[in-house]
Amino acid sequence: QVQLVESGGGLVQAGGSLRLSCAASGRTFSRATMGWFRQAPGKEREFVAAVSWSGGASYYGYYGDYVKGRSTISRDNADTVSLQMNSLKPEDTAVYYCAAGDLYGSRRPTEFDYWGQGTQVTVSS
Repeated sequence: QVQLVESGGGLVQAGGSLRLSCAASGRTFSRATMGWFRQAPGKEREFVAAVSWSGGASYYGYYGDYVKGRSTISRDNADTVSLQMNSLKPEDTAVYYCAAGDLYGSRRPTEFDYWGQGTQVTVSS
């Protein structure tokens, strides 16, 4: 049974930083795309960042417009992905979901097959 387990959410002041981590189990994810989405109340789930396998031991990270330049995604090992978020803003407040799938460069929720339960990130002003 595939499981994605997120950790690292919480409450932070505007301008602060948080690091989210996601550990996957239940199958091999070394060649899968792993990433993050977020969803605020009343809004659609939106792409934050992901990292795709690009051959050998290389991975390619890419970002959504809202977090580009403020966040860094990393593949800590074959089954773990982390998201370092800096210069957080109140509008970053949302539930953050880890996701995994087998398509390279995926950005849409429908392109991911596996989802975590989500972790709350709240940024106070």
